[in-house]
Amino acid sequence: MSEILSLNVPDDTVDRLDAFLAGELEEVSRSKVKTWCKEGRVQVNGKARKGSFQLVGGEALDIEVPEEKPLDRIEPEEIPLDIVYEDDAIVVVNKPSGMVVHPGAGVYSGTLVHALAWHFENLSTHGGALRPGIVHRLDKGTTGLILAARTDEAHRHLAAQWQETSVTKVYQALVWGVPDPTEGELETHIGRHPRYRQMMAPEVEGGRYAKTRYKVAAAYPEAARMNVHILTGRTHQVRVHLAHLGHPVVGDALYGRNRHKNLAKSFEAMPPHPMLHAALLRFRHPATNEEMTFKQAPPADFQNCEKILSDWP
Repeated sequence: MSEILSLNVPDDTVDRLDAFLAGELEEVSRSKVKTWCKEGRVQVNGKARKGSFQLVGGEALDIEVPEEKPLDRIEPEEIPLDIVYEDDAIVVVNKPSGMVVHPGAGVYSGTLVHALAWHFENLSTHGGALRPGIVHRLDKGTTGLILAARTDEAHRHLAAQWQETSVTKVYQALVWGVPDPTEGELETHIGRHPRYRQMMAPEVEGGRYAKTRYKVAAAYPEAARMNVHILTGRTHQVRVHLAHLGHPVVGDALYGRNRHKNLAKSFEAMPPHPMLHAALLRFRHPATNEEMTFKQAPPADFQNCEKILSDWP
C-alpha cells in the first residue's frame, strides 16, 4: 500500500514545490519528487500540482509515497569513493554531498553502503543486512569523514566508543551572522518537531540529551566559519543547535529558511547544500587500540562559498 505523508509549509516559504520537497525530504532525490508530481501524487491544499508550482507559505501538502519492493540485501554498485584510509578492520571515507549513507524511505540505490559493498568484499553485519559496515552516519548534504567497520568485532568496539562518547567529531560550518559570544556550549534535548515531522527541534519533551561546543574560526560581515565539536550524536544535531543559537548553517533550507532565502539573494549562486563538513575524526583503532586522527579539508564548493561570504556585501 502507498503511504500518505502530510506536511505543512511554513508561512515564510517562497519556493517551487519540487525544490521545497527535495529540501524537506532529505533522503528523497529531487528527480523522484518530480516523478511523484508528474504522476499526480503530490497535492497542495487538496489539488494535484506539478513540481513547478509556486508555494507562497501556509499550504497543506499530501504526498502519496508509492510502495516499493523492500530490500532484503544490498547489491554492490560501482560508485567511486574517496577512501582516506583502509585496513582489515576499518575504512575511512571522505563522503561527498548528495550521497545518502544507507537505504531508507524512497532511497534504494546509490548510497554509501552500495558503494562500500562494491569496493570491499568484507564488511561488518552487526548493523544489519541493509547497513553493512555503518557505524555512524552523516546527513545527505553533509560532506566529510565517515568511518565504517569491516568486521563485526571492529563494529562492536567502535560502537562502544560512540556509546561512551569517547570519539571526537569536529565539523566546520559556515553560518549566517557572527555568534556573540564567539565560543560556548549548547545543551538541549533534541526530538522530533511537534508540527513539522520532517524536522528535529532543540527543546522537546522526551527528546534526547545533546551537547555541542562551538568556536568562531573566522568572522565576516554577514557570516562566520565555525568549528563545532559534538559531544553527542543526535539526528541533525549541528544544524538544530546552530539554528537554535540564531545562526543557521548557510545553505540549509530546512533549518535556516529565512536567512537562506533572503541573504543568499545577493550570492553569485545559491549554496548547493548545507555548508557543513565533518573535518576531524578521532577514535581508538578497534584492533590495536591506537589513537587515530583523521583530518579533511572542506570541498571546493564550501571554500568558494566562504570566499563569497568574506567579500560580501
